[in-house]
Amino acid sequence: MSNGSNSFVCQVGSWAMAAAAAALTLVLLMLLGGWNFWAGVLIAALVFLFLGLVLGMILCRPLAGPVAPGAAGRAPGDIELSARAKKVANGGATPVATAAPTAAAEPAPTPEPAPAPPPKPAPAAEAAPAATEGEAEGTKPETLSAARGGKADNLKEIKGVGPKLEKMLNEMGFYHFDQIAKWTADELAWVNANLTGFKGRASRDNWIEQAKILAAGGETEFSKRVEDGDVY
Repeated sequence: MSNGSNSFVCQVGSWAMAAAAAALTLVLLMLLGGWNFWAGVLIAALVFLFLGLVLGMILCRPLAGPVAPGAAGRAPGDIELSARAKKVANGGATPVATAAPTAAAEPAPTPEPAPAPPPKPAPAAEAAPAATEGEAEGTKPETLSAARGGKADNLKEIKGVGPKLEKMLNEMGFYHFDQIAKWTADELAWVNANLTGFKGRASRDNWIEQAKILAAGGETEFSKRVEDGDVY
């Protein structure tokens, strides 16, 4: 309140001095300069305004407040640091310098090892030529180069032996019933394996048992039908 009151009083005083100077100017202009009244009033008004403003700005400018001891000549940053130091001294939190976060250096990526070339496949062993079917199976029976007495038995009387098989058996060296009747198990296996296109037929149709009957001069139901011409 005191500052505002002092400023108001100062302004009033300044304008009062300006008014006095304006009045003095008017009197001097009229008495000494021979100016008429209105011209002197105009000049006096200008003097009043000019001096009132100038005196108010010069004389009534507010004075700076008292400066705290030790604060004069210190930068704002220094004052702030001093305040923080005082706070720490009074038991406040200890200032911690905040370091800019530094990103942890990432290790360089380890290059992946080049894939090992796939092992070259070992050259496949050449397959041994397959044994001719029947060569390693069973035992070959005793054969004839031709029919005894130049006349072969009618092997078609054995059930399961047709004209084609009879020709095959003759080519293999079998012409008579008694030859077939004497086959052992190993010899039968060899025959079964070598009947091209008819493998196993000798066992399935029981050729040995039929041949024994026919070699002994007997007959079978099938052989009778063959003799009568009912089959071939």
